[in-house]
Amino acid sequence: MNPVVQKIYEIGIVPVIAINDVEKAVPLAKALVAGGLPAAEVTFRTACAEEAIRRIVAEVPEMIVGAGTVLTKDQVDRALAAGSQFIVSPGFNPEITRYALEKGALMMPGTATPGEMEQAMSMGLDIVKFFPAEQNGGVAKLKAVAGPYQNLRWMPTGGVNAKNLMDYLSFDKIIACGGTWMVKKDLIDEGNFEEITRLTKEAVRTMLGFEVKHIGINTENEEEALKAAQLFQLAFGFDYAVGNSSIFAGSKAMEIMKKPGRGTHGHIAIGTNTIDRAIAHLKMQGWEFDEDSRVVKNGKTIAIYLKQEFAGFAVHLVQK
Repeated sequence: MNPVVQKIYEIGIVPVIAINDVEKAVPLAKALVAGGLPAAEVTFRTACAEEAIRRIVAEVPEMIVGAGTVLTKDQVDRALAAGSQFIVSPGFNPEITRYALEKGALMMPGTATPGEMEQAMSMGLDIVKFFPAEQNGGVAKLKAVAGPYQNLRWMPTGGVNAKNLMDYLSFDKIIACGGTWMVKKDLIDEGNFEEITRLTKEAVRTMLGFEVKHIGINTENEEEALKAAQLFQLAFGFDYAVGNSSIFAGSKAMEIMKKPGRGTHGHIAIGTNTIDRAIAHLKMQGWEFDEDSRVVKNGKTIAIYLKQEFAGFAVHLVQK
């Protein structure tokens, strides 16, 4: 996979920004990075888009920066000269799409119909924008047309928000979603970067959806594990089920290990909506993972442990 595409997938949400004051470009980019979304599509709807891209590329190098609303060959040239790592157009213009590809650009033209998608595929593209997403039938439409286009993936933009974000991202043919709800025009104009960071963090939390799935308790042997399960049943009426290596109790809220497992005291399982993106976002924050613990099923990661213990408990992610 193209490394920029891989990074966009891992980030999951690409804020779509229109900047009227170039002096706000770098502070805005830093606010997005602080919130956990080091990516942006800077639209050519404003006169300072090119310079905004240039400044972000120079001063916020950890940011994946693309150019949006690219409608002309001149804008393609200017976007690439400024350092854009990808180019997005609102619609499918074969001439502009072909020109951008000839320039070596990572191009994501806008599409709304199967006909446009097929034209894009005929040019060798396997990722396209779906715009405006909600007005064109949303994720239901993408699921309906996905069957014949097994190798095609989409970046929906237009009407995507905090409420419907996971409707889109839960569909594995979607590489990421473009959105504006965390970078509203009034917040940018006011320079309210703290609020932008807050909304960005909220968007990331919604996407990852972390929640405690169960707590693992270490015991010395099967007899001790059974005693613990029986105590929970005696005190609280929790049913338990004996497995090969552990006993689950309390509707699987607790996993009582038949012998000491990972962690000084045990382990905590944290569920997430999207484990690959969760790993990427936690790595961006500096957390490390034990790659030897990675569990893969049908080519997809379903569990992995962090290296660090939390209060004597090993912690692992599990796919919801």
